[in-house]
Amino acid sequence: MPDSGSSDIQTRTAQAAKAQANGRRRLLLSLLAGAVVVGAAGYGLYWLLVASHYVSTDNAYVGADTAQVTPLVSGQVVRILANETQVVKAGQPVVILDDADARIAVAAAKAALDQAQRQVKGYFANDAALAGQVSARDADIAQASAQVANAQADLTRTRIDLTRRQALVASGAVSGDELTNAQNRYASAVAALAAAKAARTAALASRGTALGSREVNTARIAGVPVGENPDVLAAQAKLDAAELALSRTVIPAPVSGVVTKKAIEIGQQVQIGQQMMVVVPTTQAYVDANFKEVQLEKVAIGQKVTLTSDLYGGGVKFHGRVRGLSGGTGSAFSLIPAQNASGNWIKIVQRLPVRIDLDPEDLTQHPLRVGLSMKASIDVSQAGR
Repeated sequence: MPDSGSSDIQTRTAQAAKAQANGRRRLLLSLLAGAVVVGAAGYGLYWLLVASHYVSTDNAYVGADTAQVTPLVSGQVVRILANETQVVKAGQPVVILDDADARIAVAAAKAALDQAQRQVKGYFANDAALAGQVSARDADIAQASAQVANAQADLTRTRIDLTRRQALVASGAVSGDELTNAQNRYASAVAALAAAKAARTAALASRGTALGSREVNTARIAGVPVGENPDVLAAQAKLDAAELALSRTVIPAPVSGVVTKKAIEIGQQVQIGQQMMVVVPTTQAYVDANFKEVQLEKVAIGQKVTLTSDLYGGGVKFHGRVRGLSGGTGSAFSLIPAQNASGNWIKIVQRLPVRIDLDPEDLTQHPLRVGLSMKASIDVSQAGR
């Protein structure tokens, strides 16, 4: 039989080992609980001091106000100076249209302008001639008036002479031939006076015609030099329009950026307003970040935003500011909006686009393309502007 003393020793040894193991377990559990408490306290402190000051999302994408390249005149494409993916500068020619018709129109407008200038110069030259005609008609009137006066005097003389002879006819002192001659001279004087008056009336009418012609001519040139005459200005406007149409056969890039969606080929006939290509201004890009509605309570215009792009990775930071919040969620403006009045309604947290302007210097160093994914974090601890 085993010794009872040895059995007691083994029992006590086992109990001691078990107690030691229990003590170690309690210590580990205490340490784990302490770590959990410290971790929770640390996370709570981090949330209170840091995380609560930011709202973040990875539902964000690069956008830009793209510019369409469209012609302002119709014509045939003769050269294409920019192709897909090519970087262009604002004002750089990208498409050239056939300008033959436009050049002919410019030549015709120049000829019309020269003709108008010569015509107006002729008006100025005619003014002196018409003034001379008015003076000549004045002289004719003076001469006719003198002839009327002479004819009136001759008529008075012949009337007196006829009256004297008529008084002497009864006494026989005047012969019948003398009386007849006196009567003829009187009749001739009457006719001469009528002719003189008619001549004066004609001279007056002629002067009125000459004066009217001069007034019409003066109205064409009064108050302005040749270059500011309405006829010349109208011709100049037509020339300017023709030259403008000619200049528009060379189509420039409206903004600086990357060419995309080229939709023309050489030889194609294009119409006014037809889209030929699109220029994406990569250095003027922005980001539309779709935040959950529960994240937007403290978001305000002007708050700072830190962003990263999947294209460059987390090592490249972009900086921006909140420009504004959209007027509605994407679902509200969808082609078929959600009908939340149905009986099978399930609430879904909505997202609202937040427009973020990016720092141009960041875009210059690290250009972005429209549609790329971004991660955005807004510092909501700021009051905004």
